[in-house]
Amino acid sequence: MQTLAEETTRTFVDRRGTGETRTGAPERRQFKATPDPTRPDVAEFAAAVDAYKLRHRRRFVTFDELFDVMTELGYHK
Repeated sequence: MQTLAEETTRTFVDRRGTGETRTGAPERRQFKATPDPTRPDVAEFAAAVDAYKLRHRRRFVTFDELFDVMTELGYHK
């Protein structure tokens, strides 16, 4: 008789490494899907957030993580 942990391990398939959703489309992680060309600072920030999410394999970021991205871009009070 198998334990629950053994059964779960045997049937678990890790799909996170493929970067695709169940529909076969690429996973959508963009912070801002349509950058505004009249605001280059916003586009730079959105690209930095997207890079952070990809680098840390995060779909959503916390406020603290957003602040970290802002400080990486040179923001200071």
